[in-house]
Amino acid sequence: MATTQPYLLLNSGDVAADAQTTFDILRAGGIAVIYLDVAYSILARTEAAVRKIYDTKRRSYSKPTGIVGSLPAHDALHIVSEEGRRVVRAVTVEHDLPLAVVAPFRRDHPFFANMEPFVFNNAIKGDTLNLLLNAGALRNRIGELSWQEQIPMVGSSANVSLTGSRYAVEDIDPALLAIADVVVDYGRSRYENPDRLSSTMIDFRDYSIVRKGVCFDAIEAVFRSEFGIALKEK
Repeated sequence: MATTQPYLLLNSGDVAADAQTTFDILRAGGIAVIYLDVAYSILARTEAAVRKIYDTKRRSYSKPTGIVGSLPAHDALHIVSEEGRRVVRAVTVEHDLPLAVVAPFRRDHPFFANMEPFVFNNAIKGDTLNLLLNAGALRNRIGELSWQEQIPMVGSSANVSLTGSRYAVEDIDPALLAIADVVVDYGRSRYENPDRLSSTMIDFRDYSIVRKGVCFDAIEAVFRSEFGIALKEK
């Protein structure tokens, strides 16, 4: 007997409509699996949904989620130098590369008032906040809606912990798809790679490498050739 698909499937490629539908489901407390250029991601905003994701992924709570970010959110929340802001724009806007920015942040910003305490504490690490920027049109639009409505959302990779990134819906563990309320399937991720890498992550306090991910060589070249910055190994 055929089984009923447990989630709403969006695959038309209508970014504006799909982002709005996904945002509305997340705002209501649901869970979304979505396409990103770097790899598929799983998003939520409530404690109950985040805990369900962690339990299903078998992920340690010592590993934080990332807030679903946008360039305006980065400008308002992150505490970085003017040089750092120019670097972020050069990488993500001028060169159209994805980048996860780790930096100190403004804890007192009203944006965080709309986060449940558990979700907030699980999305930060020490005094830093991780925002993934320019990870594709769909993710960018959801981040913009989140910022416009001042409703924070968090995400992590749509894979069981320590098994590597997933670049297509058919490759995602069925247990993760089973907890999703909506899945946005835009085919295979733009930066699919055999090493199952996700985003490159840079700590802007000292320009150190948190994680070498997709497009690392191109990102490193922007830091070095345009700003004279040598990225540091942690």
